[in-house]
Amino acid sequence: MSVLVVGSVALDSVETPFGKADEVLGGSGTFFAASASHFTSVKLVGVVGSDYPVHKLDPLRARGVDLGGLEQAEGESFRWRGRYRHDLNSAETLETRLGVFSHFRPKIPTEFRQAPFVFLANIDPRLQLEVLKQVERPKLVACDTMNFWIESRRADLIELLKHVDVLLLNDGEARQLTEHANLVKAARWILQRGPRHVIIKKGEHGAFMFTGSTVFFAPAYPLEDVFDPTGAGDSFAGGFIGYLARTGQLDEAHLRRAVVYGSTMGSFAVERFSIQRLLEIGTSDIRSRLDDFRRLVAFEEEMPA
Repeated sequence: MSVLVVGSVALDSVETPFGKADEVLGGSGTFFAASASHFTSVKLVGVVGSDYPVHKLDPLRARGVDLGGLEQAEGESFRWRGRYRHDLNSAETLETRLGVFSHFRPKIPTEFRQAPFVFLANIDPRLQLEVLKQVERPKLVACDTMNFWIESRRADLIELLKHVDVLLLNDGEARQLTEHANLVKAARWILQRGPRHVIIKKGEHGAFMFTGSTVFFAPAYPLEDVFDPTGAGDSFAGGFIGYLARTGQLDEAHLRRAVVYGSTMGSFAVERFSIQRLLEIGTSDIRSRLDDFRRLVAFEEEMPA
């Protein structure tokens, strides 16, 4: 089953303790598509400027990403410049130039509107709501958000929660949105406002999935070298939703596996700048890392005498 993603397609300039990259492919929609395309066909809706090197998206197209919803508008593309110091969980934004993204109004092509899985990447919640008016009875709707929208569009975000099945956010955003320091309480607050599943990502400390009656935790993969954490959350979402779309199943067992698939894809994303590592890996690499995850959490239960 295909996945529709609506999000940013940007150019990033990133500096970490391990290197530097200028004007590389970035944006929530780009990372999500690069990750999810390992499992299913992806339909991408976004906007770029007249200066965007669209040919650099050819590897995504070759992986089955349909770029028919990518608009190219007159003007400058969305650019983000940031720096990570030794705390790789926290990015220091040095510059944000929205360019044509500041006027983005998603137009979902007719042939995209019946996609059974929809991911509303990190954009204004008012636009996320507009997207939902254009799609036709999807099987699952998931969305992401960030601190800026929580602060500036809180009422719109809470309205959006009534219309989505899964909310993905990090632990700081969960605390900011709910005003609960405890993540269990934060998840319960969110669940009471609409979503059936809440995924709270904790970076190098793993991810929780909460439902009305269950809690599941998946650790992060213990990498020796983390090169660039930009896009890890969107790559997680791509693995999570891509796996569900591949199987078409939404029961608890598949959702738990999907969290591990998300953690797996996020772990690959941080090994290189931009989407480079996501374009390098194949099925055997993903399967091998999933086996590592299985060994990481497996144990034999034995009560002492």
